[in-house]
Amino acid sequence: MTYGQTQYQVRFDWGRPGADAIGEGADVVVWVDVLSAPTAAQEPTAAQEPTAAREPAAAPELATPHGTVTTVAGSLRNRRAIAGWALARQGDKGDRFTIAVVAAGEIWEDGSIRFAVEDLLAAGAVIDALADVGIDYCSPEAAAASAAFTGLKNATGHLIGASASGRELAEKGHRAEVDLAIQLDVSSDVEVL
Repeated sequence: MTYGQTQYQVRFDWGRPGADAIGEGADVVVWVDVLSAPTAAQEPTAAQEPTAAREPAAAPELATPHGTVTTVAGSLRNRRAIAGWALARQGDKGDRFTIAVVAAGEIWEDGSIRFAVEDLLAAGAVIDALADVGIDYCSPEAAAASAAFTGLKNATGHLIGASASGRELAEKGHRAEVDLAIQLDVSSDVEVL
């Protein structure tokens, strides 16, 4: 049985297994891991220590029959930058540019993926920004993630800060990283992982 969402331009799934499932035929994977580790998209300062509170889910390197798929870091901070970057790549390609948006989630001790609301909301934010530039042929999974963000947009910062991951980081002295991660549309960086 396949879960590839191959007929859609914008796809969504969770973790490395999800990236494998929806990455086939994609031009890019947008890896959304909001609170596990700082990325250039989060622009950590020298005064901030790296987040050592939890083990981040590793960004995938997907090898397909057509080569390795580019992976970029997605967040609330750079969602519009990613949408603009994807639109430019679509123009360069001269054809539909296919995007697999993957929420990293967190990892339970047994290795299974834990739903992380921060990654869902940020993935939905990326998908929403893609739709704003006209890249909107979404799978049902991608449409639902986008709807989660748009329906909760005004509460996104609070929800992420109050989430299990947000509280865990704050309790370990990393509240500044949470505050940085919940900023919307403040970065023009697209980090290729």
